[in-house]
Amino acid sequence: MPMGEKVMGRIIRSISGFYDVQSENRVITCRARGILRKDGNSPLTGDMVEITVEQGKGMVERILPRRNRFVRPAVANVDALVVFAANVNPVTEPFLIDRVAAIAGDQEVPVYLCINKCDLDPAVDLERIYRNAGFPVICTSAQTGEGVEQLRSLIAGKLTAFTGNSGVGKSSILNRLCPQLQLSTGEVSQKLGRGRHTTRHVELFPLGKDTFVIDTPGFSSFDTDMMEVILKENLQYAFADFAPYIGKCQFHDCTHRREPGCTVTAAVAAGEIEPTRYDSYLRLYEKASQIKQWELK
Repeated sequence: MPMGEKVMGRIIRSISGFYDVQSENRVITCRARGILRKDGNSPLTGDMVEITVEQGKGMVERILPRRNRFVRPAVANVDALVVFAANVNPVTEPFLIDRVAAIAGDQEVPVYLCINKCDLDPAVDLERIYRNAGFPVICTSAQTGEGVEQLRSLIAGKLTAFTGNSGVGKSSILNRLCPQLQLSTGEVSQKLGRGRHTTRHVELFPLGKDTFVIDTPGFSSFDTDMMEVILKENLQYAFADFAPYIGKCQFHDCTHRREPGCTVTAAVAAGEIEPTRYDSYLRLYEKASQIKQWELK
């Protein structure tokens, strides 16, 4: 049996197998019991945990039940996910947004879209697509401060994870929200149109009363292959803009691809569902179809 002081707290930082746990007015650096990793249940930033402390060092003994969890970004117990995008250096591919949003939607976690660098490019088409799809959209600029207070109001009182492709400006906006953080930011490669991974680990920052933000490393389009896959049967429900049409197709088991009498494809043809959203659905459905049931266990 483990000896030492038993403490409850929340993981506020995860880096290279070490976990900083906030407990009351102190932060304790911990390792995790091997049994947790063996069971495929490694601790995540945002987890509430039980630890033991001896001589100032901690050990994560137990992870309390989670409300939700994500593989990428590697976080748990979030109230909302803010997906950052931009239409200039780097240009965000809608599929990246849609895949993250679908994974969140599958766990019933609200998603907000933050279009950053709007002083350089207002991303009118991107804003239209996601407003039409029912997402709250905030247009921001880390340079001018535009939209930052609107974002602050939207995340007030929540534990929110910031995610998005590399170089899109998550850390810059966090510095605007809380200047004392002084997070490092990186220039975007002009040649490749990609940002440097200035956030190397997953960390939680307090931004006021009952308001916390988890900053996560940026990802590229290649990294989407590392994200969790939604069961193809559940995928339609992860696209909120499909909701008015689900259950009204000619066939009750309609996959919304090639079947006759499909209300979803009719809505796409009528301009009621954005084509890029439907294209993302088809790509995700194809990925989900390649997964065997035994691989999900």
